[in-house]
Formats: sequence, structure tokens, C-alpha cells
Amino acid sequence: MSGNWYPAYIGLGSNLDQPHKQIDLALSTLNDLSEVKIVTVSGYYQSEPYGDVEQDDFINAAAALVTTISAEELLTKMLSIEKKQGRKRTQHWGPRCIDLDLLAYSTEQRESEFLNLPHPEIPKREFVLFPLAEIAPELMIVGLGRVKTLLSQVPHRNIIKLHKE
Repeated sequence: MSGNWYPAYIGLGSNLDQPHKQIDLALSTLNDLSEVKIVTVSGYYQSEPYGDVEQDDFINAAAALVTTISAEELLTKMLSIEKKQGRKRTQHWGPRCIDLDLLAYSTEQRESEFLNLPHPEIPKREFVLFPLAEIAPELMIVGLGRVKTLLSQVPHRNIIKLHKE
């Protein structure tokens, strides 16, 4: 990629091993990369688990960042951070110490085995939309719509904004 900075939005979640600290560590590690600068981070939200796996509630957040690397490179670095923090992919929608999702990257749209942009599940997930709407309510997600509109159309299943610890 060129030396241009591209906007990207990520979702973060955790429900194991001190979730607040897991999210803080992932954000810090991302921001330490020379090719990534975090612009803003939402507050933290507590939400019920998605799917039908019995587990603790999640803590979720969203971050806006700029980056000089491609979407694929950014996702690769995010997956590396997950692995470094101990993420094991053993159960779909199961508990996890950290989950990093690339929600949107500039105005790119694509579907591949490795990466779908924008993240196709955004309109279904209030635990993504609440924090994303806090930092970018007017963001137009290509092919899906404006964040605040998407938020108004999703069920609100016991999501709670947390106060800073």
C-alpha cells in the first residue's frame, strides 16, 4: 500500500480473563503498530452472549483507526494479537479472551475466504452497533447503511453501557 492513511473500524469483545484488561491490551498493542493509529474508542458495553452457548456476558467496544496497510494486512495483525493474547478458536460463538473484528475498511467491499468487507453481521449485532454508534453514528457502511439507522433496526437485548473502572 502507499503511504496514505485509510480509515477502519474494529469491534472488540471479551468474556474471559479480565475482559476489560483484554480489550485494553488489544487496543494498546494495535496502537503500538507504526502502521496503525487509533483515533477514538467507544465506552465499554456489557452484553449477553450471542448464540446458544452457555457462558458469561461479554464486554464489547469499538474503535476507529487509520492505517497505512491493506485490509488483509490489518486483519492478519489483528489475528496475531488475538493469538498472542491466548485466543483459541475451539467453539463457534463460544467464550473467548479476545475477539477482534474488522468491521469496515475505507469504502471497500469484498468477499473472500479470508476477509468479508464490510463485516456482514454488523446489522444483526447490537453489541457491535451500540459502541460503533457512540463513535461514528453517521458512518455510512457500504452496502449496509448508516450506523445510527442500523442501530434503530436491531433488537436491544439487555446491553448496558459500563462506567469506567
